[in-house]
Amino acid sequence: MENFKPADRIQDLQYFGEFGGVNPSISDSSTYTFLSAKTMFDTFEGNAEGCYLYSRHSSPSNLYLDQALAAMEGTEAANVAASGMGAITCTLLQICGQNDHIVSSRTIYGGTYAFLKNFAPKMGINTSFVDITKLDLVEAAITPQTKVLYCETVSNPLLEVADISGLSKIAKKHGLLLVVDNTFSPLSVAPAVLGADIVCHSLTKYINGSSDTVGGVTCASRAFIDSMKSVNTGASMLLGPTMDSLRSASVMKNLRTLHIRMKQHSHNALYLATKFEADGLKVVYPGLASHPSHKLYASMINPEYGFGGMMTIDAGSLDKANELMELMQLRNLGYLAVSLGFYKTLFSAPGTSTSSEIPLEEQQEMGLSDGLIRFSIGLDNDIVRTYHEMKKCMEEVGVLEKSFA
Repeated sequence: MENFKPADRIQDLQYFGEFGGVNPSISDSSTYTFLSAKTMFDTFEGNAEGCYLYSRHSSPSNLYLDQALAAMEGTEAANVAASGMGAITCTLLQICGQNDHIVSSRTIYGGTYAFLKNFAPKMGINTSFVDITKLDLVEAAITPQTKVLYCETVSNPLLEVADISGLSKIAKKHGLLLVVDNTFSPLSVAPAVLGADIVCHSLTKYINGSSDTVGGVTCASRAFIDSMKSVNTGASMLLGPTMDSLRSASVMKNLRTLHIRMKQHSHNALYLATKFEADGLKVVYPGLASHPSHKLYASMINPEYGFGGMMTIDAGSLDKANELMELMQLRNLGYLAVSLGFYKTLFSAPGTSTSSEIPLEEQQEMGLSDGLIRFSIGLDNDIVRTYHEMKKCMEEVGVLEKSFA
C-alpha cells in the first residue's frame, strides 16, 4: 500500500472550467443538444466519445467526479450515484439475478443488510451472512449459485476488519466477484490494489466530509461500469439513482482536502481510543494493539492516513449510552446523530439507529450490545482538551469512575 499514492493521483487531475476557471464548469442541464441526428444515434449506442445525451445516463460534472474517484481507488472507471445505497444496490443487481447467491459479512451497514435480507429475495437473490474474519467460514458458505463475496473494509458498526487479500484469493478460486464497501477507510485502504474487483463508497461520509450531500460511487473495471450504464441492461441507467450535477461539483471540491482531513480524523481517534482504553473503558479501534485484527489492518493501510476516525465504546446499557451522548451534545462535544465524516464528532447507539434493521437476536449473536456507542471522531484541533471534557461527561453519568488525581 505504501507505493500506492491516492492523494497524488487526485492532485494530478487537472480540469479547466469553461471560461478558464480553476474549478470545472458545472453542467446544469438535464438534456443535451446535437448538431446532427446521426450523432444522437451514435450516442444512444455508446459510440460518441465526449457527447452527452441525458443526465440520467451521464453528465460532464458526474464524469469529472467519476474520474477522480477511479484515480483514488486505482480502478479503470467509476460511476457516481445519488446515494451510497444507490451505488451498492445497483452494483449487486448488475451482477446477480434470479437464483443467484451472495456471501456477505454479517456486520455491515444496516441498510445494506436490510436490502440483502429483506428486499433481494423478492428477486430470487439469497444471501448467507458469515463472520468475514474467518476465511474458512466464508469459503464453506459458497455454493454453485454464489456470484459475489461482499464485505466492508472496516465493518459498521463493530469495526471488524476484512482480510481483502485473503478474500480475493477465495473469490478468484471460485470465479466470484469481491465487492468491498470502503466508506470507513478512504485513502487509508485501497481494496482494488489488494485484490477487490469492485469498490463502493457512500460519498455522504468522509469523501464529502461536510454532511450536506448524499451520494455514492462504484469503482471497477471499464467493462463493468459500462455494463451498469447500458441503456438496455444497466442497473444504474434503468433504476435511475442519478447524482445531481451540482452535488457532484460540491463533492469534487471537498475531495481535494480529503487527505488532510483523514490524517486529522485518524490522529484524533487514535489519541482518544488510547486514553479511554487506559481509563478502563471497553474500546474498539483498529489502531489499538488490543483489536483482534490490528496486525492485519496495519499491514493493509497506507500508514500516512492512519487507522481511521471510527471507534466504539461500551457504556454498559442503552440508558447509560443515551445519557452520555445527550450530555456530550449539551457540552458541545459533538452531535447525537447518525452518519460519519463530519468536522464535529458524531455519536449514536447503532443498535437502535444505523443497525436497527438487524434483528435483536442477530445483534446479540454478533456482539452488538445495546450500550455500544459508535463515534465518528471529528477534526478537533485540541484533542487533549476534547478528551478531558469527554472524560468529565463519562464520570458524571457513571460510565467511568471519578478520578481524584
